[in-house]
Amino acid sequence: MAKDLILLIGQSNMAGRGLLGEVPPIENAHIAMLRAGQWLQASEPLHTDKETAGVGLAASFASEYRGAFAKAEVGLVPSAVGGTPLSRWMPGCDLYENALVNARRAMQDGQLKAILWHQGEADSQDIALAQSYGQRLSEMVAALREALNAPSVPFISGGLGDFLADHATCIHYQTVNTALQNLPLPACGFASATGLEHLGDGIHFSSVALREFGRRYADQFLRIHAANDEK
Repeated sequence: MAKDLILLIGQSNMAGRGLLGEVPPIENAHIAMLRAGQWLQASEPLHTDKETAGVGLAASFASEYRGAFAKAEVGLVPSAVGGTPLSRWMPGCDLYENALVNARRAMQDGQLKAILWHQGEADSQDIALAQSYGQRLSEMVAALREALNAPSVPFISGGLGDFLADHATCIHYQTVNTALQNLPLPACGFASATGLEHLGDGIHFSSVALREFGRRYADQFLRIHAANDEK
């Protein structure tokens, strides 16, 4: 059966740094993950970018997706890498190209239904990068949609945590958040991170927060899906 594909891109909070064991695992025979070019039943950590990979937001997103589309076979396509700036996700750069490879492999077995993005901490440390963030991200999204022949696929981003107000270097996070909320492209959603807590390090969301974050991402996806159905 063809899969409904969800591409996961961004830096560490998309890859997931929540501590395993702090929340019940999400296990569903109808939710798969792509690993080394093969489909396996999804289990956390979905990503293998670093040894610290753990609970992320994609599992609860997928669970909510299955709740809305009970017959769907969900295919998660993990492609996030911790600590990475937007510059590495631009067309022609390494992480963008890797995401294309992963997505195209996955699309042999299904249709791309959503792109989930969480990134911005790296770009919130420099005012010039923060101020140009929205324009650069819009260029990336447009190029990615075109490259994947998916011009209207929903693109859902998530806010940077309120706790960054106390972070020593991510001082322009609010500028990045404003850009994320106001991308000048169709079919874009923004999941607020308001009230979500970090795991104790001041930069990564906790496991409990990531479960809720995934649900917020799903709410945004379903909002866009419903709007498209009304057209």
